[in-house]
Amino acid sequence: MADQSPPLKIVQVLPALNSGGVERGTVELARELVRGGHQSVVISAGGRMVEGLIAEGSEHIEMPVHRKSLMSLFQVRPMRRLLAELKPDIVHVRSRVPAWIVWLAWRGMNPNTRPKLVSTFHGMYSVNFYSAIMARAEHMIAISDCVKKYMRSNYHVPEERITLIPRGLDPAAFNRDACSAQWRAELYAAYPELQGKHIVLMPGRLSRWKGQEAFLDMMACLVSLRQDCHGVVVGDAEPGKQHYFEELLAKRDALGLRDKVTFVGHRSDIPAFYALAAVTCHMSNKEEPFGRTVPESLATGTPVVAFDRGGASESLNAGFPQGLVPADDIVAFAIRVDDFIDGDAEIRLPESYYLSSQLASTLGVYRRLLSGEGAN
Repeated sequence: MADQSPPLKIVQVLPALNSGGVERGTVELARELVRGGHQSVVISAGGRMVEGLIAEGSEHIEMPVHRKSLMSLFQVRPMRRLLAELKPDIVHVRSRVPAWIVWLAWRGMNPNTRPKLVSTFHGMYSVNFYSAIMARAEHMIAISDCVKKYMRSNYHVPEERITLIPRGLDPAAFNRDACSAQWRAELYAAYPELQGKHIVLMPGRLSRWKGQEAFLDMMACLVSLRQDCHGVVVGDAEPGKQHYFEELLAKRDALGLRDKVTFVGHRSDIPAFYALAAVTCHMSNKEEPFGRTVPESLATGTPVVAFDRGGASESLNAGFPQGLVPADDIVAFAIRVDDFIDGDAEIRLPESYYLSSQLASTLGVYRRLLSGEGAN
């Protein structure tokens, strides 16, 4: 049901718009705000996603709000001037450095006319003075129940100042139709080794805690069970960490998987990969706050196997609990993947994991704040 209240002007602030779950969530919410008739402004240091953000109707303002340095304090006055000029209803911060800049700017504004301040805890931040800025907003959003519990126990945030809102996905993007015949033909032309194989997908940026090493170990187990599968790793290394990619390639070759695992780098067509895959893997080696690859894959009808911990466990329990395996049990993981390649998966992803629900819940937070509820 469409929101019938007056349109709002929302400013979201994050470090940059390159890649990652926070960035994608910001862009998706911005798009949905515009679709709903609201004004959307995003402030960041820029990045590859800016062009798409603007094309979808949001305004982008480039500002160096990304540096983890005391020099960032020089952005406080410019931010205060900018917010006074924009006159938004809500400022929504999504990361710690921008949160410090915005909060220091915001607290120097007239309390009667300044915007309301919201933060989203996208992770279980280290407990220290630097991270505590995320708890200084007037209201906070937790992206999963494990994050909410972390906020309550470590930052002692009152229950009434937290709203649990899972990250939403767009059903128009994440569905079986994402994988067209033309897309498959182009993919197989670039990667002929994938044709005729059951694709076992490992999405996510290349990072030690994301589990790519465990994925390679799992693939070594899986190919000992069957030869008709091929692992595909989607994602690139973080800036300055290209050496990790080289380590992964060396490990792949040492395990004899050169012709069984392909790294395709950063891709903007991840929904098509989900739809192509027989199984998607989530193998983070620590509790992940949410793990958006889980509901995204489930939305396309592709089963997910994941270690039973963190936000990924929550998502799978909600939509496909049979995909959970004991944490760090590589052999059990491979056996479960093998089972799902040949089996029929009954997936039921709740409505709360879709963008329409996220937008309605987030607007609810904004409206309650503006009416005087939900703040300290």
